Amino acid sequence: MSQTVVLKVGMSCQGCVGAVNRVLGKMDGVESFDIDIKEQKVTVKGNVEPEAVFQTVSKTGKKTSYWPVEAEAEAKAKAEAKAEAVTETKTEAETKTEAETKIETKVDAKADVEPKLAEAETKPSQV
Repeated sequence: MSQTVVLKVGMSCQGCVGAVNRVLGKMDGVESFDIDIKEQKVTVKGNVEPEAVFQTVSKTGKKTSYWPVEAEAEAKAKAEAKAEAVTETKTEAETKTEAETKIETKVDAKADVEPKLAEAETKPSQV
């Protein structure tokens, strides 16, 4: 049965990456793996047991732990919630702007009419 194992591995250089690459390349059952030095994340796919992958990578001498699944799920949920909040805020701002524009338009229209009325009242009729 194929499964995915994700580990956090303390890697600081390409030598560290090479060591992890070497041990995973020799491991039976590994179909593919990805090593991300920036995130210190190693993802292994294949017909492997999580504990066996953990033990194999630990043999490199690099600090190894299972990738925190809860933290990843929480971060994703927070990012989605933040994106929704931004969308709602934009919608409220757009609605407010439309309402303000309508009010300003009404005020401007009234301002145009009032001076004309005032002019008509002050000028004598030229009949």
